Amino acid sequence: LVIIRIGIVLGMGGAIAKMITPFRLYAGGPIGSGKQWFSWVHRDDLVSLFMQGLTDEKMSGVYNGTAPHPVLMSELCDALGKVMNRPSWLPVPDFVIETLLGDGAVVVLEGQKVLPERTQSTGFSFAYPKVEPALREIVVE
Repeated sequence: LVIIRIGIVLGMGGAIAKMITPFRLYAGGPIGSGKQWFSWVHRDDLVSLFMQGLTDEKMSGVYNGTAPHPVLMSELCDALGKVMNRPSWLPVPDFVIETLLGDGAVVVLEGQKVLPERTQSTGFSFAYPKVEPALREIVVE
């Protein structure tokens, strides 16, 4: 049995889709304090990890489905601004995130630093280990 604990999935839906609009309007910036950890995974890497979990008979137990380079929320927003050629300067207050994400706001506002050490020990290779290239692939779609 393989169990994958999933980080925040970067794809063209979810939290990233909601973050893009303010950046398009030149009003993007860090969420909350910006100092919270953001453990993420690109959707393609997550699909690849699921496939490996289904086909690799040596895998058993719990694995972290997060990229090997978690970032602070401020770093995520800086990278998103860079990818979109927009500044990341206007902080988003907690109450705005709570309104937009509801119960999901806790994940974004409190953060968590999760590393995929056991996942990588299986030989799994992330196509998107760093956040900027992952965002670049998503935002150009």
